[in-house]
Amino acid sequence: MTLVSRALGLLRDMLLARWFGANAPMDAFFVAFKIPNFLRRLFAEGAFSQAFVPVIAEYREQRSAAETRELASRVAGTLLGILSTVTVLGVLASPLLVMLFAPGFLHSSPAQFALASAMLRLTFPYLLFVSLVAFAAGILNTYGRFAAASFVAVWLNVVLIGSAMFISPLLEIPEMGLAVGVLLAGLVQLLFLLPSLKRIGMLPRPRWGLRHEGVRRILKLMLPGILGSSVAQINLLLDTLIASFLTAGSVSWLYYSDRLVEFPLGVFAIALSTVILPSLSASHASGSDGEFSRTLDWGLRLVLLIGVPATIGLVVLARPILTTLFQYGDFDVQDVRMAGLSLMTYSLGLPGFMLIKVLAPAYYSRKDTRTPVRIAIVALFTNMFFNLLFVIPMAMLSIPGPHAGLALATSIAATVNAAMLYRVLRRRAIFQPQPGWSRAALQILLAGFALCVVLIWGVPDLDSWLGWSAGRRVLILAGSVLGGGAVYLLVLWLTGMRPSVLLRREEPAGG
Repeated sequence: MTLVSRALGLLRDMLLARWFGANAPMDAFFVAFKIPNFLRRLFAEGAFSQAFVPVIAEYREQRSAAETRELASRVAGTLLGILSTVTVLGVLASPLLVMLFAPGFLHSSPAQFALASAMLRLTFPYLLFVSLVAFAAGILNTYGRFAAASFVAVWLNVVLIGSAMFISPLLEIPEMGLAVGVLLAGLVQLLFLLPSLKRIGMLPRPRWGLRHEGVRRILKLMLPGILGSSVAQINLLLDTLIASFLTAGSVSWLYYSDRLVEFPLGVFAIALSTVILPSLSASHASGSDGEFSRTLDWGLRLVLLIGVPATIGLVVLARPILTTLFQYGDFDVQDVRMAGLSLMTYSLGLPGFMLIKVLAPAYYSRKDTRTPVRIAIVALFTNMFFNLLFVIPMAMLSIPGPHAGLALATSIAATVNAAMLYRVLRRRAIFQPQPGWSRAALQILLAGFALCVVLIWGVPDLDSWLGWSAGRRVLILAGSVLGGGAVYLLVLWLTGMRPSVLLRREEPAGG
C-alpha cells in the first residue's frame, strides 16, 4: 500500500513540475504546504504517534477492550480540542508563520510573501485533519491493520492531481488551486479511515480527557518527543529559511530532489518503521528481550540491503531521473542541473535517514523519548554548522548550487543521528547483533560496488538524455534500473545470500 501511495506521489510531482515548473508561485506553495507538514511531523506523526502507539499497545495487551476504547475516545476528544484551537490561531497568524519559515520572501518579493500567506490560510487546516488521520492510523497499526493506514496517503495525491486539473485552470493564480487541494485532501483522508476503525470496534466517541490516566501518560511521553521531532523539522525549517534567500527556484529544486529521496525512504523505511514499532512495543511489554533484539536486527539488515543500492542509484542516475520524470513543460534544463545537485547530496544521507526510521522506534517502544531528543539536538547543531560551512561561502563566491550545500548538511546530520542512536543501543545492551553481520555487510558492499560500476559504465551522459523523446528516456531509465538491480541481486546470490534469511527475524544456525 505504501508503494502504491509513493508511486502516485511521484506521478503527482511529475505533473506539478510539468504544469507549474519551478518558479516563485510554486516556491510560495511549497512553503505553504511545508508549514502544516512541519507541524504534522512534529505533533501527529512525530511525538504523538511515538507516544500513543506504545500506550495503546500496552492497553490492548494488558487491559480490557472497553478500557482500550475509552482511551481512544479520550485521546480523540483531547486531540480534537487542542488542534482546533491551534488551527484557528494558525489561520489568523499566517503572515507571521510565513515570515518565520521563509523571511526571504518578504525581503525579495512582497507579492510572493502575500501569495504564500494566502495559500497558508487554506493549507493550515490540513494539520487538524491529518493529525486525526495519524491517530486513526496508530489504532489500526496496533491492531495489525496496516493496509488502510498506508493507503490513506493515496488520497492526498489523487485530490492534488484533481485540483491541479480542474480547480487551478479556473483561478487567476493557478497555484492557488493546489492549496485548495491540500485542504480537501485532509478531509477525504480522515473520512476514508473511519469505516476501518468501525470494523474493528474502535471508532471513538470524542470526549475531553486531560484527566484520564492514559492521556496523561501519552502527554508526558510527548513532551520530550515534541522536542526530538522538532529537531528534525527544525533542520528542514533552516533549509527552507536559507533557501528563501537564494535564487528563485531553490525551494522547488530542494523539494523535487527531496521527494525522490523520499520515494525509497517511504516505500521501504517508513513502511518498515510503521510495522516494527507495534512489534517492538509488544515485545517490550511482554518482556521478550530476545525477540525485541531479533526484530531490530532483522529491520537493520533489510534497511542496509535496500539502502545501499538506492543510494548508489540516486547518486549516479540523479539527472537522468530528473530529466525523465520532470523535464517537460515549465521544468527546464537549468532546473534539471540544479535539482540534480541537491538530489545527489540528499541521496548520500539516505542510509542515515532509513536507519533512523528503524533505530528510533527501539527507544519509543520502551517509552524512552529522552535519549532520541538528546541525540537529535546534537544532529541539529551538526546541521547548522555544516549549513554555515557550505552555503554561505558558496553564496558569497557566487558558486552555482548553494542549495546543494543545504542538502549535504542535512545528509551529514542524519548520518550522525543514526550512528549515535545505534551506539547507545549497543552500549546499553538493548540491541545484540545476531550472527552473520560481517558476512552480510561484505556481500552488500560487493553487490553495491558491482551496481555502481554497471551504472557508471552503462548510462549515457546528460546531453544524450536531453535529446531523447519521453518514451526513449523511460525505456533507457527502466533498463538501467532493472539491469543494475539484476546485477546487484546476482552478486548477492553468488556470494551466498538467500531470500529465506531475510524473510524471517532470526539467523539460521551458524549463519
